[in-house]
Parts: sequence; structure tokens; C-alpha cells
Amino acid sequence: MKTPARILAILLFSLSGLHSLAQIAVPFKSKNSDSTQTIYIWHSDTLRQKQKDSVDIQSLFGHVKLQSEKTFFYTDSLAINHKDNVIEAFGHVHINDKDSTDIYSDYMKYFVDTKQIIFQKHVELKDGKGTLSTEELHYDMNAHIGDYYNGGKVVNNNTVVTSKEGTYYEATKDVYFKKDVHLKDPAYQLTADSLLYNSENQLATFITNTFIIDSTGRTIKTREGFYDLKNHRAQFGKRPTITDKSETITADDIHFDDSTGFSTARGHAVFRDTVQNLTLISNLMVANKKANTFLATQNPLIILKQDKDSIYITGDTVFSANIPDSILKRPDSVQGMAIVRTARNPNDSSLRYLQIYHHVRIFSDSLQAVADSCYYSGLDSIFRLYTNPIAWAGGFQVTGDTMFLYTKNKKPDRLYVFENSLVVGKAYSNMYNQIKGNTLNGYFKDGVIDYMRSKGSAEAVYYIKDDSAAFVGVNRVNKADVIDMIFKNKQLNKVVLRQDADGTMYPIKKVNIDDMKLRNFKWLDAQRPKTKYELFENN
Repeated sequence: MKTPARILAILLFSLSGLHSLAQIAVPFKSKNSDSTQTIYIWHSDTLRQKQKDSVDIQSLFGHVKLQSEKTFFYTDSLAINHKDNVIEAFGHVHINDKDSTDIYSDYMKYFVDTKQIIFQKHVELKDGKGTLSTEELHYDMNAHIGDYYNGGKVVNNNTVVTSKEGTYYEATKDVYFKKDVHLKDPAYQLTADSLLYNSENQLATFITNTFIIDSTGRTIKTREGFYDLKNHRAQFGKRPTITDKSETITADDIHFDDSTGFSTARGHAVFRDTVQNLTLISNLMVANKKANTFLATQNPLIILKQDKDSIYITGDTVFSANIPDSILKRPDSVQGMAIVRTARNPNDSSLRYLQIYHHVRIFSDSLQAVADSCYYSGLDSIFRLYTNPIAWAGGFQVTGDTMFLYTKNKKPDRLYVFENSLVVGKAYSNMYNQIKGNTLNGYFKDGVIDYMRSKGSAEAVYYIKDDSAAFVGVNRVNKADVIDMIFKNKQLNKVVLRQDADGTMYPIKKVNIDDMKLRNFKWLDAQRPKTKYELFENN
């Protein structure tokens, strides 16, 4: 084995130009074992030797080039300490590790036994995908892992990530950022306590509480997931929350793809619109940001919030989209909807509609309803109920071909029934008050039923009571142009016949109760949702 003295002699012999040699092997004997590691010197302009504290130090100057296995070292000057098995490099230090990673600094200290390197001052690590900058980097040549502890930055294309501490993994091109992490990208900004970032595929993985804000002002809070900055796709877990202007959504996990505009929220998803005071709860929601639409399935529940009497709506499926411009610009009235010329404001959620279809059920304290499908417009606040709609107000049931429920400040204001309207209220046991007509208008006062008007070929059956509230007769109206029902405390207080009424009053003792039913009479109270907790029953 060549001793340091022998090596020095060779070096001194070659001072005229070390670069002319193929290479010089310099062995380093391990302190803790009998193993030996070899460093190859490829080039140096000048070599000097001096002894300090009984230690021989060899110094190389000018265009120094060394090799350790598959790693090459380049520097302005270098000192070799055989006693401690340490190599120090000064000025324009550059190492190339496995021809895949380049590290630059002003100073380097290499512990040959352990293959650990400390880089200091203006350190940069480049792997062809990004650049890591710091003032001090500890690099393990065995595992090809680098650590910084006093602040660092990674630049990858247009993405910049900074943190107080970090670990770089050469094999996977991952950087594990720790403590006060900040990511800046043209489209997003992110803050977190920890973050795993892959510079090769530009993938950010969230492993702790993370806050993101994008260029549109949308914010995301999550504790788990990933963000693919190259393809603009993301997945968030552990109940993330996304807020976009007046709209917020929370779910067990959320996926979205900004390139297509589609996002999916799964598991106890909750969507809130603070402008509309609307909440949508569902196990599955799919939204398209570009088209500004969303679809909710798996037991969706809509809540239109108000101070005392919120409206709850369920169905098999809920769909929402912008009201078409063709409707917004019409100066007329369509299907009872008052239309005014309205300028489209993309941030105005009132210019949207909700479509609920199949097994629609509605509950509020003052009114309940069921139907096969429902359309609600934020422009006019009207619920349009189609296919076998039934509504209940107070103790009365209303049926017809189609119903419009007008609301004001999220409270029932008017109920309009198109064709074949029938109102039924239970007077006692098998005794029912009934009013039938072509159309029906019901009016509410402060959300409570006030009176109803049946118009067009109107018919009625209603029971008469005396002052002691005992039944004394039944009035059967076979024909009237208009019949009004006036309510008090949600109960029928008075029936008024108007314009050419034709009817007969029967004493209660002479009436066959079963005959006192109008055509198409049905008592459908079993279908009525009596509390908000019954909305998903009978579906």
C-alpha cells in the first residue's frame, strides 16, 4: 500500500503537470475498520505539503479534479488531511454525483470514511429538474440524500418552494420540506408546516395542515392529498374545505382537475352559498367550474336557510347551472316567472337554477310538498313542482297537475296550481273539507297560510259547525266560479262562495259521509313529510 509520504513523492515528481497523468490513486484507511477507500486525483496545477500539529496536509491548487467512485469533484483549491480522513475544498466547488446531480458551493468538507459532505456558502444543487439553494447542505453520498437546516429554496420551472428545513432525495427527486413551508406558482400559493415535493413530475404531496390560494382567490384547506402542478390536478383528503367567493365545499375527500374544470367531492359533502343562504348536503357531488354547473346524488339535501322556518328539499338528484342568457334578456313573463332584463354577473349566484328530479320532498314548518321533479330559480325564487305534486299547508292537502310555490325571503308567499286543483282538509275522522277547481291560488302571510282561492268550475264539500263546535251539516257546492277559503291560526275559518254558486246544505244526521267525496278524492297524508327528519322516508 502506498503511504502518504509515497503519494507525496509521486505528486512532487509530477509537479510539472499533474494533468499529464492518467490519474493518481490516493488511499484512505478507515479509522474504524481495515477497509480502504481510494480517491483519484485527475488534475491540479500546483501541489504543496506542510505539516501542522504533526499532521501532513497536502494542498492542491488550480483546476483541481478528484474522483470518488462515480462522483467527481472540481474546485479552485483543496486540502487533504490523512489523519482525519478529511478533504476540504475552497472556491468554486463543484461535484457531479453519478452524472445526475450537480452541487456547487464556495466551501466543501468531505469525510471520506463516512462519505458525508458539508457544503457551505452559496450552495446550489441541480438535478436537471430543479435547483435547490441554501447556505449549508449536508449530503450523504451513500444514500444520495441532502439535508439543510437553516433555510432553503427549490426552484422548479415557475414554481418556488421555501422552508426552514428540508431533505432532498436524489433517487426519487423528492424534497421533504419542513417548518414554515411556502410554495409559489403562477396559479397557486401554498403555506404548510410540512410538504413533500417531487421536482421531476412537479407533484406536491400534503402531509399536514396546508393552506392554498389560487390566482382567482379560491382557497383550499386540507391535511392530506396531492397537487399535480404540471397537469393541474389535485386530490385532498381528511375533510378539506374549498372556498370560492361566496361558495364553500367540505367533504371527506375532494378531487379536481383545473384543465377540464371538473371536481368531485365524496363522503358527507357540504356545499354552502352565503349569498343565497343555501346549503347542499350529499355523499357525492360533481362540479364543472368551466360550465359553472354541479350535480349531487346519494341522498342530496338542500337547505334554504332563514331565521325561523328554513326550507328543506330532497330528491334522488340535484343539478344546478346558470340561468340561460336567453331567459335573462326576455322582457316578458314565462310560466308565471316575472322576467326582467338582467345583465349577467358571473359572481351572482342568484342567477342560477336548481333542478331536483325523482322523489322530491320538501319540508318547512309552514308548508310541505312532494313531487316527481322540481325546478327552482334564484332569479324569481319560485319552486316549480311537476308530475303528481302534493302540497300541505296547515291541515290541508293540495293536489293538481303542476304547482308553483312562490317564496319571499325564503318563506312561502304564494301557491299556484295549474289544472285539476283539489284542496282536502280533515274535519273529523272520515269527514273531509274539499274544494276543487281548474286553478288554485294560495296566499301566505309571513310564511303562514292566510287564504286560498279556487277558480273555474269550482266544487266544494265542507262541514258546518255551530257555536259549540258541533257538526250540524254539510254544504255541497256543485258549481261556482270562485270559492275562497279563509284561514285563522293555520285552520279553515270561513268558506266564501262567489259568483253564481249552486249548492245544497244537508243536515249532518241525514248525510252518508262516504258519499261526501269529490271526484278524484284521495287522502295522501301518509306521503307527507311531517318533520325534516322524515324527508328520506318513503323514497
